[in-house]
Amino acid sequence: MSKQVAYLGPQGTYAEKAAHILSKLANFQTPIFVPCNGLNSVIKSIAYNNCDAAVVPIENSVEGGVTATLDALWKFPEIFINRAIVLPIKHALISDGELSIISEVLSHPQALAQCSEWLSENLPNAITLPTSSTSEAVNMVKGSKFRAAIGSKSLTQIEELKELAFPINDVPGNCTRFVLLSKESNSNSANIASFAFSLISNKPGALLKAINYIANFGFNMSKIESRPSKRELGEYIIYIDLELNNENKIENFLELKNHLKPLCKNFVDFGNYLSENVELN
Repeated sequence: MSKQVAYLGPQGTYAEKAAHILSKLANFQTPIFVPCNGLNSVIKSIAYNNCDAAVVPIENSVEGGVTATLDALWKFPEIFINRAIVLPIKHALISDGELSIISEVLSHPQALAQCSEWLSENLPNAITLPTSSTSEAVNMVKGSKFRAAIGSKSLTQIEELKELAFPINDVPGNCTRFVLLSKESNSNSANIASFAFSLISNKPGALLKAINYIANFGFNMSKIESRPSKRELGEYIIYIDLELNNENKIENFLELKNHLKPLCKNFVDFGNYLSENVELN
């Protein structure tokens, strides 16, 4: 039976490219790709069993963690990360008009942020308008001479628009990590372990004690960040990625969790999975 894979649509987004790549890496046979309007819709499609899997962005090298994804993983602990890829992101400015008359620029908030310096230098008077996806932005500028969208270069071919500038990223090495989510934990090889926790007490040294356990077990943290718990001011959820290798195996991580859990009010294991860099053609 074909698996249904939700992603942030519509057609032409980097999320769609990631969905195709991750589904192939996961050996899904003839998957059915389901575009969703907004990240929350993508997450809910798997949380409420409308799809078998979902592909979402979780981290960008410029803007950091994707908060909607991080919050959803905490909210729905029955969802696991099965696989991850890092895609290079190169944005184009797309329009029906000419660069000299553009007064509005539309795109997903992350894309707008990743190109903010370019916009301030080349279109200082243009108004930026957020959309639910880069593809939606491109669709909204069709037929307008004064509007432009930021999105993948491939969208110019899909929507028959002009490429006004490329690339317009503020940072040349801009990349985004996308993850494949499902309600089944990964049992294959892994090089990343991801989890989050909130501490029992907000006392001096409480977080340090947890970090010391990680260090004592010899794990390297490839990511640590915090998000507000949304319950009370000053209470935070700590998100951590650990590197797994021949020296620090999954068995060691299981033992580490047993030491961390007594310190935590809540502990959510997002899973152990393989993350790799992918180059686009």
